[in-house]
Amino acid sequence: MAGEATVDPITLSDKLTQIHDHWHPHVVAEANGQQVKLAKVMGEFIWHRHDDADEFFLVLSGRLTIRFRDSAVTLEPGDAFVVPRGVDHQPVATDETHILLFEPTGTRNTGNVRDARTRDELRFL
Repeated sequence: MAGEATVDPITLSDKLTQIHDHWHPHVVAEANGQQVKLAKVMGEFIWHRHDDADEFFLVLSGRLTIRFRDSAVTLEPGDAFVVPRGVDHQPVATDETHILLFEPTGTRNTGNVRDARTRDELRFL
């Protein structure tokens, strides 16, 4: 609620134990119209883009490669990267990887594409 603060920290490792599916982000906090999301990922995600939002990735554990149409970037634990709005990308993780995402509330995980992994409603942990 506006004007109220919680004194409980968000323990990311505890929140991650509640996530069981790959590529299904969960909200752990909201601030200024943005959502902080956690996800476990493995394998290839779909090619997509977010026309109206940048997408911030922070790798907590594992390794994440973000492919672009003409290049790629690989992130190790502690590395962060911002995919600019409108840029086609495909996240890929060879092994299970834990990531934190930061993006505007309402940003669909599959961007401009709708498929079986699209999550219109995200669970708040």
